[in-house]
Amino acid sequence: MGDLLHLGALTSRLRALASGEQESENYMRNRIATALKEAMKNKEAERLSTLRLINAAIKDMEISKRGGEGADIPVSDEEILQILGRMVKQRKESARTYEEGGRLDLAEREMAEIAIIEEFLPKQLSDDEIDGAISAAIAETGSDSIRDMGKVMGALKSKFTGQMDFSLVGPMVRNKLS
Repeated sequence: MGDLLHLGALTSRLRALASGEQESENYMRNRIATALKEAMKNKEAERLSTLRLINAAIKDMEISKRGGEGADIPVSDEEILQILGRMVKQRKESARTYEEGGRLDLAEREMAEIAIIEEFLPKQLSDDEIDGAISAAIAETGSDSIRDMGKVMGALKSKFTGQMDFSLVGPMVRNKLS
């Protein structure tokens, strides 16, 4: 079902581009909204709940960006990917804690939420692809010591948001620079 939603979103995006329209600034938000509507129609309670949590997290970021001015500042697709990545990470930690505590039912629920959230994230890079990306980022930034780790991580985050777990990538970058 998720593949069909993704295919439908891609089809509408291609139609918009073919007709000369600007690419939607809210592509991710539209994908999530479409999935939410489909979950409502199909009466998928767990999926609907997770999608509502995603929308709430996006809304929270909009409110925090708004500040005191009250002006609506839309959340970019990149920021939505960051939100989704954080949500997956939180749920993985929760699932691990539940498993350690013997609460397999709650761990399974967290894993089900992870599967739904990951539908909206780009494909994760393999270890070899991550290694190549790190090497390319080191070369691109001209880094040669551990002091340049921030530059390398910044370059990776700008290109590969949502495609790799940066908590695992950090030590890999550190090893290459030392």
